[in-house]
Amino acid sequence: MRSLSDFKGRELIARILSLMDQYKPLHLSIVGGDPLVRYRELDVLLPQLVTRAHIQVVTSAFRPIPLAWAALPNLQLVVSVDGLQPEHDVRRKPATYKRILGNIHAVHCTITSAMVKRSGYIPEFIDFWSANSSVEKIWMSIFTPQRGATNPECLTPDERRRVVNTLLRIRRYRNKLDMPEGMIKEFLSPPVSPDRCIFAQSTHTLSADLRTRVEPCQFGGNPDCSRCGCIASMGLAAVGNRKLLGPITAEHIFWTSMAIGRKVRGIEDAAGQRFTKLRLAQSQNSQPRALPKILGTDFHGR
Repeated sequence: MRSLSDFKGRELIARILSLMDQYKPLHLSIVGGDPLVRYRELDVLLPQLVTRAHIQVVTSAFRPIPLAWAALPNLQLVVSVDGLQPEHDVRRKPATYKRILGNIHAVHCTITSAMVKRSGYIPEFIDFWSANSSVEKIWMSIFTPQRGATNPECLTPDERRRVVNTLLRIRRYRNKLDMPEGMIKEFLSPPVSPDRCIFAQSTHTLSADLRTRVEPCQFGGNPDCSRCGCIASMGLAAVGNRKLLGPITAEHIFWTSMAIGRKVRGIEDAAGQRFTKLRLAQSQNSQPRALPKILGTDFHGR
């Protein structure tokens, strides 16, 4: 990240709009660092972006969110919260609870091992934010480590099962926990690799320079998919398991479509390479030939 340069001002605005026109996404997530570092640019960008796609801005809400954004269609403002106030304020200062309470639409929290070890922590967190009238939705992910990592945030398999059971129970009486049963259950059987993750395969993640691609998924590096806790990954996995016709699921349609798309792109790329070679050969063949001499002088005047 330190080797990448980011943009600001008119250049940032122009580059993002250009990317939108190039990729034509159905959904765009603008995430951190913190997008509000460039709030002036966002104030210009968002009215234009919401006419092109569904837009999600994920922030710590360390500064006030312009009230005008609330009137924009197709815009979702998500505040990332690291647990209850004592833990969050230490990790996210200056984006403390006091500051974010007035700047919030949806809440996202990543569950860590410390939260699971304290009895009643997750229900208390959901109860607290459910009582906030400004909050429309609550989402919860599970900490996703890199392969071989032993971070204290990592959940054990038993803790993971307890989280799933807790969320399944809470969703019955807390409607703001916007996590269907199928999505929650997917935490127990996450996709085996980014190559088999519908979310990873249907998104294109760019870093601060708007050129460098984050691979193999939004986590970058070498994520441990066996311990993946990405809510988006679980959500699309749950959609993929929906049966459409008999034994045929949405996942079957997706992977078949992906395979056909890759095959077609392969054919197009091969055809493009052959066409380029043909053009090059024609260009080489069209070079001026030595012309015959007439009366000792050729047509080039030599």
